[in-house]
This record gives sequence, C-alpha cells and structure tokens, in this order.
Amino acid sequence: MKQTVYEILNPRSMENIKDFDDPNYFTERMKYYDLPVPEEKVYINIPNARVVLENSFKYFLSKENKDLVWLPEYEEIVKWIEDNDGRGLLLFGPCGLGKSMLSRYVIPSILFAFYDKICTIKSALQLNLSIDEVLEKKIVSIDDLGTESILNDYGNKRLPIAELLDTAEQKGKLLIISTNLDGAEIKNRYGSRVLERIISTTKRIEFKGDSLRR
Repeated sequence: MKQTVYEILNPRSMENIKDFDDPNYFTERMKYYDLPVPEEKVYINIPNARVVLENSFKYFLSKENKDLVWLPEYEEIVKWIEDNDGRGLLLFGPCGLGKSMLSRYVIPSILFAFYDKICTIKSALQLNLSIDEVLEKKIVSIDDLGTESILNDYGNKRLPIAELLDTAEQKGKLLIISTNLDGAEIKNRYGSRVLERIISTTKRIEFKGDSLRR
C-alpha cells in the first residue's frame, strides 16, 4: 500500500532513520510514489567573470574585424555569470548594442567552456518551427523575440514562447532571451502571463543608448 506524503517525509515512520540524512532519499522516494519533484536548476558561478566575458566577446568580434566597446550593461551580465541564482537572462533594448552576439555566441560559449553544457540556439522564427524539439532542451537561447508570427499548428494556434516559459518555470530550464521589446511591449504582444513568467525565470537587463553598428 502506498504511503502518504506525511509518512514519506516523517523520519519517525522510516524503517532506517539514517536514511533521513541522505539528501537524495526524499527525491527518490517521491519519484517512486509518482509525486512531483522540482527539477534541478542550472547554476552558474564563474570566477573572474569580467575577464571571461571580455575574452569571449573579443574573440567573436574579431571574426567581424571589430573591437569591443564595453557598455555599462555588460557589468550586469558579469554579475549574472558570477552567480545567476538559477535564473536565465532577458536582454532587452534598442538594436546594435550586442544583445544578439551575447545570446547567440558569447554566453553559449562560456557555458560550454566552463560547464560542458550545450545551449540550443534559435531565432524567434526558428522557435516557431521547432518548438516541440526545443521544449526538450535544458538550456535554450532565443534571439530577437518579437519578430515571429503566431504559430498555426494544424489549425491549433500555439504561442511557443509561452510554452517555453511555462516549462522553464516547471522544469528548471535556463533561458537566455534577447529582444528589442520593452516590458510593456512584451505584455501587449504576448499577454501578462508571459511577462510574469519572464520576470520569475530571468534576470532582466535593459540596454540603452545608440547603436554601435557602423
């Protein structure tokens, strides 16, 4: 006969009290009894984060024969790399300030180099075309959110970013999102639920100023 949650968690009900000291004991027992278990989040804690970010940025900019112009917003990304607290990133603001390079190349390369973790990278349009595949991934980077249209899947309208954010909250996914939309525009386009999920799952960094593109 299956035990109640109380019986599973109450150490006095256990046959072997020493199991209470095992941090994996409750998780495994709850899984066995088909109880929902919070998924492990992706934690990032990299020392010398400013140097790491600069070096990665410079490497990818060199491929375009460009030099790094360090913006104040990059300091906030340094803090995120030092300790992300299990949260993803939302980079938002005007074009030409490095958001796409960060989300497509710089941050994914750092995650791979330090944690051997593969980041699935998609444009917002590609997200629409492969949402079911992307939903299975643990770390996802979406570039240029807001440029995609609503997905019509065999007559059923789907909002891929909403589905992705829901699973991120439920399953501890790490999301990196870049967009030219601000908070009000995100709410108007996708609804308050999507905005709330973004707030709960990401550190939000607003980019300001003129484009660096020449």
